[in-house]
Amino acid sequence: MSGNSGMERLIPIVNMLQDSFASLGTSIQIDLPQIAVVGSQSAGKSSVLENFVGKDFLPRGSGIVTRRPLILQLLYSKNAEYAEFLHAKGKKFADFDQVRKEIEDETDRLTGSNKGISSIPINLRIYSPHVLNLTLVDLPGITKVPVGDQPADIEIQIRNMILDFISKDNCLILAVTPANSDLANSDALKLAREVDPSGMRTIGVITKLDLMDEGTDARDILENRLLPLRRGYIGVVNRSQKDIDGRKDIKQAMAAERQFFLAHPSYRHIAERLGTPYLQKTLNQQLTNHIRDTLPALRNKLQSQLLSLEKEVAEYKNFSPDDPSKKTKALLTILQDISKDFEKAITGADSSEVNTKELSGGAKINRIFNERFPFELVKIESDEKQLRQKIKIIIMNIRGVKGGLFTPDQAFELTVKDQIKLLMVPSIKCVDLVITELIRIVNAITENLNKYPRLREEIERLASLHLKSREQVCKENLSMYIDTQLSYINTHHEDFIGFANASQKASSETKRKVGNEIIRKGYLGLHSGGSKIRGTRDYWFVLTTETLSWFKDETETDKKYMLPLDGLKIRDLESGLFSRRHPFALFSTDGRNVYKDFKLLELSCDSLEDVDSWKASFLRAGVYPEKDNYPKSDDRDDMASLDPQLEREVETIRNLVDSYMKIVNKTTRDMIPKIIMFLIINNCITES
Repeated sequence: MSGNSGMERLIPIVNMLQDSFASLGTSIQIDLPQIAVVGSQSAGKSSVLENFVGKDFLPRGSGIVTRRPLILQLLYSKNAEYAEFLHAKGKKFADFDQVRKEIEDETDRLTGSNKGISSIPINLRIYSPHVLNLTLVDLPGITKVPVGDQPADIEIQIRNMILDFISKDNCLILAVTPANSDLANSDALKLAREVDPSGMRTIGVITKLDLMDEGTDARDILENRLLPLRRGYIGVVNRSQKDIDGRKDIKQAMAAERQFFLAHPSYRHIAERLGTPYLQKTLNQQLTNHIRDTLPALRNKLQSQLLSLEKEVAEYKNFSPDDPSKKTKALLTILQDISKDFEKAITGADSSEVNTKELSGGAKINRIFNERFPFELVKIESDEKQLRQKIKIIIMNIRGVKGGLFTPDQAFELTVKDQIKLLMVPSIKCVDLVITELIRIVNAITENLNKYPRLREEIERLASLHLKSREQVCKENLSMYIDTQLSYINTHHEDFIGFANASQKASSETKRKVGNEIIRKGYLGLHSGGSKIRGTRDYWFVLTTETLSWFKDETETDKKYMLPLDGLKIRDLESGLFSRRHPFALFSTDGRNVYKDFKLLELSCDSLEDVDSWKASFLRAGVYPEKDNYPKSDDRDDMASLDPQLEREVETIRNLVDSYMKIVNKTTRDMIPKIIMFLIINNCITES
């Protein structure tokens, strides 16, 4: 064993931490320094680890052999050679065939014998005079095809398990790739690139160098010229399957490996930096240095969690479980804390407690009131042609067989009342969204009560019952609000245009704009012509009352395109199967191309909340959602009229309805959030 003895003790200390956390079964979120071994099936991962120990001890066979993460702790011992499992404390395994059987049995105990997988690790510690202090996590091999009774998504399960380990900043990645495959398509390196794009945490291992086609070699890779990594590549030669079946001694295999590198013309000049002994020595040094570098942050995190636990313990220092008064006091304290946390979640948290990752609580409810609800109101507005047809039918039915010289005001009142009734649906939806968010807030707050499961369950039950009762009261009041609007059509409202002005308005009134004002700026994904998220590129978008422009970035110096908004509408799109983006599209109502040769301008956001927020911004610019309730074209043709007086009357009623509904919608946008705030949110804060 070589190296500074003080530094060498770092690895056993981290091993003790790993064992402690595993045996306690706690959910302490400590990112311990470690090396994770990643590679596809049959890449040679098992052989590399067995070469380190000098013993055959890992399960072998076809399909997925490693089905649970194996935390392998190698510890130098001058005189002893044996293995221990954390789940079998006190039992020493001197026979390494028994070690293999114990790994298989422990794997089957959790996953069954049907090739299933589990993310719960097996902790194995091996003492030997032939090893250097080293800890590695052997992960299941990357597979493409399920075998046996494995689920169809086994590839995704294994991929997610591997990413859970290697995405941590303190985890070094040992990416094992066979030399007789295309390095550019290496599964291990692809996964490593996803979480470590700069290659700072990745160590490359190239196996099966002796199996490359004649006339080819891996010199460019091993000299770190092809797909370079910050920590470089190390080549090894493992035993062949024939050698393993024939029980070829690992020491003989390592001697043959050494001879191979010294004799090969492409490798002899770097032979001292190749082979299993050099790989083990390098990993020992790299892990020791890595632990040393991460130790200050690790110590700070442990101290922080220790202080937090000591503070929690202090709260129960004088607690007597048999004292009823102490029980009552503790319960009241818990309930008061929950009440305070609920109020903070709604009204706003202290700066030290603000969620920096996503909108939550009151901020999310604010967005429902000011973005989602106005958008839902616009979605229920009738299509223009359908509304005119409806007005025409009402006028004709009012007159019957008689003609008429004047526009019937009953047509206006009937049409307006139908429009007002439609407001109930988005109002109810607004209540549902707020209730859902409040329940989510309660569930998030009560997560701190996991140690009191019955208390948590009862609090959530009572909170849910109270919210449901307030929801019912609120919806009854919303119904009363709609009935109030229906009870009296106020044609004397100061903002109502009246019959005289409505008759004078032109039938082809264009959208009124007040300058080209900026409504919103922000990043959106642009992927026109197929919704292929892989080709998505983020641009900086600027939305005004007249145009949508996008630039390379927020400096707004490199403009890519400017799109006029006249005649455009907005449409929802379905996300791709593996896409994390949420798409929507702009399109022209007359079927023309919107952007270059595409009839859709396809955009995407990272979250549904961002999509709703952008839709609300487009509403302000006059870009409305697509309608799916058009009447059949034959019906519209049948209702066509050649009577110019009837057409003018329809236009007059249409202008009156438009004017009055603007007043009602404006009032509704203001009143519905106030009703919800008063009857649900404020009530919950007061009652809590």
